[in-house]
Amino acid sequence: MEGGRASALVESVLREQLANGTLRVGQLLPPQRALADEFGVSRDTIQRVLRRLIEERWLQARQGSGIRVVRVPDVARTEPGPEARGRATLGPLIHRAFEQPEVTLDTFSLTSETLVSHLRVQGERIAAREITPARVRLRMLLPAEEPRLAYPAAVDPVDDRVWARWQAMAQGYADTVVELAGRFAQWGVDAGVEIRRVRMTPQFKLYVFNDTDMLFGPYEVMRRSIAVGDGVPVPALDVLGLGSALYLHHRDPDDPETHDGFFATMKATFESYWEHLGEPATET
Repeated sequence: MEGGRASALVESVLREQLANGTLRVGQLLPPQRALADEFGVSRDTIQRVLRRLIEERWLQARQGSGIRVVRVPDVARTEPGPEARGRATLGPLIHRAFEQPEVTLDTFSLTSETLVSHLRVQGERIAAREITPARVRLRMLLPAEEPRLAYPAAVDPVDDRVWARWQAMAQGYADTVVELAGRFAQWGVDAGVEIRRVRMTPQFKLYVFNDTDMLFGPYEVMRRSIAVGDGVPVPALDVLGLGSALYLHHRDPDDPETHDGFFATMKATFESYWEHLGEPATET
């Protein structure tokens, strides 16, 4: 979904993040390649959107130091409170989480593709001593390799090529997360990753950062062609990429009055899957 529609959607999400406190004054945006990966668009699309926001003086670009937020709408807060709602993306939240001395991240998704991109960025920040987390703990829930998932899957029930493609991708990204955690350890971070597999097709994405910020979004199923290893397009059921919305939820553990029922419910759901359905796959 490139072109004007993609550009408009990316711009809408970034503007909403400026308004709801996900992006704060002084905060650096993730690199353009990470934003392109997250939104599933080209870097040209990202550059066009950022150029408009820079021209409107919401953002500022400085050679060698990236793009920084310099202004937000008057309705924005410096920190997202429990009433903060709206579309959000993984980049700003994982940036903020890794700026804390203790980092915890729980995830549930079809693959860890988007997560890998942003963990690489955090690794670069750690290596450059831009951030210095002392401890990082990551728990990942992924679908088991069997039985075959409802999606992504070929429309033809006897065609396993799309399923095999997903298996290879999911395992490859999981292996990369473990490798990145090893690099964090080499840079002096007490880093650990635990991966468990569940025998179910995820119906939503879930990220929980430091037990205070949550991104949640249901998967929207669509029919499209997927190119398999031989390059032949295969009619398949897959989930929406760029148009799949993630929504921000927040809780303040020091203020019971900010209790977010949805946050508590989804956190409990993750813990129940982890404890009762998760089958150990990897631990470092």
